[in-house]
Amino acid sequence: MDRCCYWFCAGAVAVSLAVFVLAFPLAALSASVVSHAGKPMPAEALGSVHVPGGFGNVPVTKLMDYYVSHPPKLRAVATTPAAPKLQFGGC
Repeated sequence: MDRCCYWFCAGAVAVSLAVFVLAFPLAALSASVVSHAGKPMPAEALGSVHVPGGFGNVPVTKLMDYYVSHPPKLRAVATTPAAPKLQFGGC
């Protein structure tokens, strides 16, 4: 290989690392946000969320009650895959 290839690869790695080092503090969460995210909150403290489709703002407690009353249906998993459909292509 040519020396230019090595210089290009080294430069690309260096620029990528520099962008990562400079951009990471801007994208990282603060320590207080991380500590709050690790603690569970009661549903009453969450307030309400906007549900699209004409429902508007709905309290989280009502959403949880609905989910408990109407659990999602489990999908049936096929035990054997369906046989592929074979077609004669001809010449």
